[in-house]
Amino acid sequence: MPAPGELTFAAPRGAMPPRHLADLDPEGRREAVVALGEKPFRANQVARHYFARLADDPAQWTDVPAAARERIAAELFPELMSVVRHVSCDNDTTRKTLWRLFDGTLVESVLMRYPDRVTMCVSSQAGCGMNCPFCATGQAGLTRNLSTAEIVHQIVSGMRALRDGQLGAVESVSTGDGAPESTVGSAARLSNIVFMGMGEPLANYRRVVEATRRLTDPNPHGLGLSQRGITVSTVGLVPAMYRLADEGLKVRLAVSLHAPDDELRDTLVPVNTRWRVREVLDAAWHYAASSGRRISVEYALIKDINDQPWRADLLGRLLRNHRVHVNLIPLNPTPGSKWTASRPEDEKEFVRCLENHGVPVTVRDTRGQEIDGACGQLAAAER
Repeated sequence: MPAPGELTFAAPRGAMPPRHLADLDPEGRREAVVALGEKPFRANQVARHYFARLADDPAQWTDVPAAARERIAAELFPELMSVVRHVSCDNDTTRKTLWRLFDGTLVESVLMRYPDRVTMCVSSQAGCGMNCPFCATGQAGLTRNLSTAEIVHQIVSGMRALRDGQLGAVESVSTGDGAPESTVGSAARLSNIVFMGMGEPLANYRRVVEATRRLTDPNPHGLGLSQRGITVSTVGLVPAMYRLADEGLKVRLAVSLHAPDDELRDTLVPVNTRWRVREVLDAAWHYAASSGRRISVEYALIKDINDQPWRADLLGRLLRNHRVHVNLIPLNPTPGSKWTASRPEDEKEFVRCLENHGVPVTVRDTRGQEIDGACGQLAAAER
C-alpha cells in the first residue's frame, strides 16, 4: 500500500533507473554481491569507495580483484545521470547543475559556498505535481519520482566538486591581521543539504527518507553527514508530516506556507484545499515536539499578493510562542509570470510585523537570479 503522502500524489508510471548500490541498505548490498558469486565483505569494500572516497569508477578500487570489480560495477553502478551543463555566478561560489537522467528527464541541483558553510539544494522529483502557480517546477508538472540513488548521487557529485576545489573564491573570517582569508580553489566540506530543489519531497516519501539515511549513516554504509544539517521541505502533506515525525530523524522540517489565510493559500498552494493552514501548522508543531527541532516556515514574498501588513500580523499570531523561524524569500520571477518580488519597503514592514510578535525572521539571500536560479528554470529553458 502506498505510504501517506504518496497515495494521491504518486508520480506517473514510468521506468525507474536500474538498481544502484545507493538504493540498497547494507544487508541488501551484501545479498547483491553474494548473488554475483562474491564474498559478503566485498559489499563494504565497494560501499567505502563510493561513500567515503566518492569513487564509482572500478579502476580506482585497487583493493578489489579486477574480475570482481567489473561484475560489481556492471550490476551495482549503472550510469544514473550525466551533466548537461554547469552554470555559475557569485564569483563561481554558486553553481547550478542541469542533469539528464537515464530516461532523458532533466533535473537540477545547486551548490552554494558561503564563508561559514556550504549548502547544496537537491531535487527529489523530476517536475512537481503540486501546481503552485509562481513556481517554474510546478508549471512543468510531474514527470516521475527520483530513485534513492538519483537523489544521493547529486550530493556525491557536489562533494566531489568541493573536494576537488571546483568552486570559486570566497572570503572567510579575518585571519587575525584584519585581512580576509581567501579560499580560492581550496577544498571545502558540505555542511548543509536542503530538499528544496525540484519536486515535493514528501510526495516521494520512501525514497527521500532512504536517501536521508544514506547521507547520514556512518562510513562505509553512508556519507556520514549530520542529520541536523539536512532540511526537508514540504508544501504541507499532512499525513506524511506526521509519518516523518515517527521516523526518529533529527532533520529540520521546512513548511512552504506562502500565505497565512486559507483563501489566498488555496490559490498559491493548491494542496491547501485538502489540508488547511491550521492542519499544516498543527502537523509542524507535532514534528517539532517529536524531533526537538525548530520548524522553518518558508514564505515567498510576492508584490501586492501576500506581502500586506495584515497578512504579516496574521502570520505572526499563528506562529508566536512556537519553535519556529521564518525565512522570507524575495520571489525570483519565472519567465512569463505576472508576479514579482515585493517592494523593499513592504519587505521591511513585513519583517517588522513579525518581529513585533516575537517571531524570528530572516530575509533569505537570493542567489543565482542571473543563472535561472529558481527551481525548474534551467530545465524549462533546456526543454
